[in-house]
Amino acid sequence: MQVAEKGHEPTLSLGEERNMVTKLVSINLTVFVLLFFIKVIFMLGSYHETSFEEVADWLTLPASPARLLVKPWSLLTFMFSHGPLGNAWFDVSIVYDMVWLYFFGTILQRTAGYQRIVPLYVFGGLAGAVFYIAGMNLIPGFRLLASSSFFMGAGPSVMAIAVAATVYAPGYRLLTGPGHKGGIPLWIISALYFVLLIGANVMDHNFGGIYLLLAGGALTGFVLIHQYQQGRDWGARLNRLLYRASHMFHPDEDNTREQLLSHGMPFRRTAPRSASVTEAELNEVLDKINMQGIDALSVEEKDTLLRASKRD
Repeated sequence: MQVAEKGHEPTLSLGEERNMVTKLVSINLTVFVLLFFIKVIFMLGSYHETSFEEVADWLTLPASPARLLVKPWSLLTFMFSHGPLGNAWFDVSIVYDMVWLYFFGTILQRTAGYQRIVPLYVFGGLAGAVFYIAGMNLIPGFRLLASSSFFMGAGPSVMAIAVAATVYAPGYRLLTGPGHKGGIPLWIISALYFVLLIGANVMDHNFGGIYLLLAGGALTGFVLIHQYQQGRDWGARLNRLLYRASHMFHPDEDNTREQLLSHGMPFRRTAPRSASVTEAELNEVLDKINMQGIDALSVEEKDTLLRASKRD
């Protein structure tokens, strides 16, 4: 079921609890700043340039399966890492990636809900990694480069979100006039993004692996958002896993059902009720608990919460 979560549309403010876009941007910027300061320390300490490269290498995605076995965590770390490698002091790709993540992520978050963002980001990055490693080792022209090739950056993850936003809301308009008339449809901005992305890589003489990564991200974005439109949320399991991990030391919401049962609250059954609970209904109840506490729930809201706890 598609849930646009009207009335809960997040804006890009650092204080928004459910703003997944801001959280992803913050993680990427934090890793970048850490890598930057590590490089400064190495340079000021007169360490050899390769010393920093060896540190950053533990975060990069290798094209070689043998090297991947040594650092399997790089399947995740590469998509959150941007570093000033080589003689460069600044990695301009982080600006490009974060601007477009901010832009497309906000639109998708407002139209399809914040629950779409993290699964698309992670699965887009993982699919890009699979395409990259497979292509670099199976395509004859790339095989000789596989042993020394690597990648770091959020490119495939951002591509997944960009494609998903475009497929889900191609007619979403920006810079609209009075009465929400006119404006630029999203699909035009997306076309501009694709052209600029290809042009930037051509200018940097990147003709190989980057397109494998982007293809994997684009395919993932299309498939996941199409499945969501058909009523199948393939990112739900990941969202539940992350929720449980983030509430491991704050189990109050996980114990809501037990709390409600222990309260012995009455239930009115004046009319038959559907066993299903929509995401929008559940979000409203959880928001009320966060703001006012569980005792502020009405009988109907407690019933909604109990039915939601049983649906899995």
